[in-house]
Amino acid sequence: MSFTVAIIGRPNVGKSSLFNRMIQSRKSIIDDKPGITRDRIYSKVTWLDKEFSIIDTGGIGENNDDFNEEIKLQAEIAINESDLILFVVDGKAGINNYDLSLSKWLYKSKKKVILVVNKIDDKSKMGNTYDFFSLGFGEPIGVSSIHGIGLGDLLDKITSLIPKTDKEFSEKRLTFSIVGRPNVGKSTLMNAILNENRVITSHLEGTTRDAVDTKFEYNNKKYMAVDTAGIKKRGKIYESYDRYSFIRAKMALEKSDVALLIIDASKGVYEQDKNIGGLIKDYKKALVIVVNKWDLINKESSTMEKHKRKIKDQFQFFEYSEIVFISALNRKRIKNIFESIDKAYINYNKKIKTSTLNEILINACLRNPTKIFNRGRANFSYITQSSSCPPTFQLFVNNPNYVHFSYLRYLENSFRKEVDFLGTPLNFILRKKDYDEI
Repeated sequence: MSFTVAIIGRPNVGKSSLFNRMIQSRKSIIDDKPGITRDRIYSKVTWLDKEFSIIDTGGIGENNDDFNEEIKLQAEIAINESDLILFVVDGKAGINNYDLSLSKWLYKSKKKVILVVNKIDDKSKMGNTYDFFSLGFGEPIGVSSIHGIGLGDLLDKITSLIPKTDKEFSEKRLTFSIVGRPNVGKSTLMNAILNENRVITSHLEGTTRDAVDTKFEYNNKKYMAVDTAGIKKRGKIYESYDRYSFIRAKMALEKSDVALLIIDASKGVYEQDKNIGGLIKDYKKALVIVVNKWDLINKESSTMEKHKRKIKDQFQFFEYSEIVFISALNRKRIKNIFESIDKAYINYNKKIKTSTLNEILINACLRNPTKIFNRGRANFSYITQSSSCPPTFQLFVNNPNYVHFSYLRYLENSFRKEVDFLGTPLNFILRKKDYDEI
């Protein structure tokens, strides 16, 4: 694994701002309100010719609110995973009593610590950093995460500590995102998948606010899982972190191969579930519909099939998706998710021979000839696959305006009957055939 750095500190000292500045992207949520970051967030930093992993953590506070113990647990896990700790303090506020408590806690970790004095927004105030010598971590490095002051010195210090034998851990991983409305059990599912308390779980809505990336292996296969915050209705997105969480969820979908749409079995399909499904459709991602909390349902011999039919009726644009029933809390049927993810991923990357595609096209047109539409009749002459992820096909026709959407849907169903495309959308692009084209 690559050299790993964890950012630790009390709330509102600018840890997430420093994290975003170092990765040159707004991945962690920033807000003036303390305690916005709760789960630990992972990314990569490249400085000159070296690269390392970095972990942002929630602020560890003095209060005894609902999440302080969970945030501290996340910080402990980050410390255990790291080779180096950046202990971030507030240069404007000076030493806080809890800075002292945290310093004693970090001593016990026996990890290498760099003391970072943030909010030094003017180079003339670098002298303020020396007040922090008393924390016992050697010479502090003064930075301004907002303006970038001192960042180069910090990165030089970090990279100087990376062993020369360290090699970057990089390989292709199947990436899937876990999406859904609030309180359907997304983080509980993440924990069930990883068999550890990787992500904070709670009965409260909105517990996860950032998109959390996790690399892991299952049955000797490499995966990247992204747990996202619950996506609320647009009218219910009040606070800034809700807006950021919505953006993070969209970014998670964008970089994923497969989306897991989580539905609460005990409550059925909400309108917001369908809205989220529409978002997945817009991003053209492979999909597995996961029905969680199946343990809460009273079952008869055909209960599962009845629920499948109801869900299919609600998600008519996802006829191609598999539906998996699980209990994340009891960790039941989790392996079924991976079987469906793997299958969807294979089909998402599938490439079909041109001869096979054209044979299916000819037979489909013979079975059901086109009808007159827009004062003309469509004549299809050729089809070829131009790309995968999702499988995308160029469909040559005499005039695209003559193709009714229902006939295009018929052609898609015809291809699905002949080729296993379970779990993946298909993308058909109509092209007008010129005489000089094959």
